[in-house]
Order: sequence, then C-alpha cells, then structure tokens
Amino acid sequence: MTDRNNCNNNCNSLNSLKDKVCIHTDKVYDACKEKDCLEDLRVYLTRCGQEIVDRAINIKVKCAEIIWVYSDVEAVPFNRGYYTVDLKYFFRIGLDVFTGVGRPTYIEGLATYDKKIILYGSEGNAKIYTSKYKPRDIDIVESVKTNVPRSVVEVVDPIALNAKIVDKDDCCCACPVDIAAIPGEICQCFDDDLVIAGNARSVFVTLGIFTIVKLERNVQLLIPVYDYCVPEKECEGSTDEDPCSIFRRLSFPTEEFFPPNEQCLK
Repeated sequence: MTDRNNCNNNCNSLNSLKDKVCIHTDKVYDACKEKDCLEDLRVYLTRCGQEIVDRAINIKVKCAEIIWVYSDVEAVPFNRGYYTVDLKYFFRIGLDVFTGVGRPTYIEGLATYDKKIILYGSEGNAKIYTSKYKPRDIDIVESVKTNVPRSVVEVVDPIALNAKIVDKDDCCCACPVDIAAIPGEICQCFDDDLVIAGNARSVFVTLGIFTIVKLERNVQLLIPVYDYCVPEKECEGSTDEDPCSIFRRLSFPTEEFFPPNEQCLK
C-alpha cells in the first residue's frame, strides 16, 4: 500500500511539472565552520581612551561587534582546485574602565585578527565580461574578471569573554599593526585617532566567535518549473485600530521568561 502511495505522489509531481529552465545562480563548492576562542587580542584605543586606561585600576569588557571582515582568495600552488582564503577581522571593543570608586567610564577601541583557511573551489580559466545597462546610453562592459571562486563569510558578533590591562614592562606582545594598513572606513568608526604605539599600558581581550566560510561560483543549472511564484497573501495597509486591541492578539512570550532546556534545543 505504501509503494502505491509513493507511486501516486511521484506521478502527481511529474504531472505538475510544466517546463525546464536554465538559471544563473551561485553554487557553493566548499564550506567550513569555525568556533574560535581568540585569546589576548590587543585593543588599540583612542587617545582619550588611552589616557583613561593609563590611570585605571580595573577594566571590564562590555561588548564587542564586528565592523568588517576582509577576505582574499588565492589559488594554492601545486594543488589544483584548492584556494586559500585569507580573513582579517576588525572588531569594535567596548570597555568599562574603573579609575576610582565611582561609575566606570565607557571607552572604545579596535582589535584585529587574521586567519587563513583552505577550501576547494574547483577550476575555471574563462574570463568573464558583463555589461551594465544605462538608460539612454550605450551599455558599458564592466572590468574583466577571472573565473576565481568568491568567498562568502558569515559571522555573528563575538562573545566578549575577558579583558585585562598589561603594563608596558610586562608586555610581550607582537609588533603593533600598521595604521596605514587599516582602511579609512574602519578608523572613521571611532571618535578620535587610534593610538598604535608609545603607550604606557595596553589592553587585551579574549573573544569567542562563530564563523561560516564558503567558496561560491556562478554556474548555470537546469531546474524543473512547476509554476510561477504568485503571492497568496493579501497586502494589508496600516489601520487606525486601537493599539491595545493589537497588543491583546499577540502571543505571550513564554520562552523569554522560561528558556527551553537543553533537550528541547536538540
């Protein structure tokens, strides 16, 4: 009986097939996920923030967010089809600095982290030219691009785990970053110039991040067509309905008061 039902379902699916079309889309050739604990990242503070840290008695990391992730793809020599993906993370670090008994002072700084991974991206030697339509003008052909896979980085804001102040005499840190190597858009995220070297005390933080990295290529795929995607939901405009009436229809957010246990999350 089960086989007959499966046969009927397959026949119904084939009958609903109307056509086959070729689409141009992005195909993921390889991907990986990372769970990294980034220990003792140097935080480069603004001038005002550095002055406050130089007379601080304690420090606490309050928040951390990703400003930008730079990625670069290069072919791996003697290993055809594989590519290195160089990643550089730029973090905005929020810190509460205690200089006395009163309330802490909030400051911000920049932290960076470099990572390199290897993924499979297949091969392709074609050069790609695309045109861009402009009304009442000739089509302009965009710059030629080699058929190298494109890296896609998905990352959530890091988890701030720890922060500490280290005196210059006790610091065994690596060479400071080159301020010229930091994009101007990153520096503009802060209210003042960043202090890279020459400071008496340094701040280090530990972050936890989750990342997914993918290599994609533009490909053409033949897919079945069943029908056009016509929306079934009616558009609803704004109304002058009583706000309390709208609020009463909302479900009570039980999960916000009683978080699910570990078994429910699996």
